[in-house]
Amino acid sequence: MQKKTLVLGASLNSARYSNIAIKRLVKYNQPSVALGLRKGEVEGVKIETEKIMFRDIDTVTLYLGPPRQKEYYDYIVSLQPNRVIFNPGTENPEFYDILRDNNIEFEVACTLIMLGTNQY
Repeated sequence: MQKKTLVLGASLNSARYSNIAIKRLVKYNQPSVALGLRKGEVEGVKIETEKIMFRDIDTVTLYLGPPRQKEYYDYIVSLQPNRVIFNPGTENPEFYDILRDNNIEFEVACTLIMLGTNQY
């Protein structure tokens, strides 16, 4: 099943996990959009720098540490995704509570492993 995914914290640096995640999402035919600090493109996915109101986001996968997440709380909630994935290093109990209050599911997991084991 296709799940449109927003990669938040996207990077043009091929050594970064967010970059690898975009490539893997494309490989597994998951429609993707990306938001990062610098505009660019990875595997045909444009990295935007503005908080665009993307439509039909199923999953937000986070590649930002907790201090950097705060400025995105309202934005992510406004997208009304079905779930948010907290990749390793992004765990944030404060944000878990906000998501719970807004009936948005979340998982503390690794997008790369979820894709590779058919659990995405």
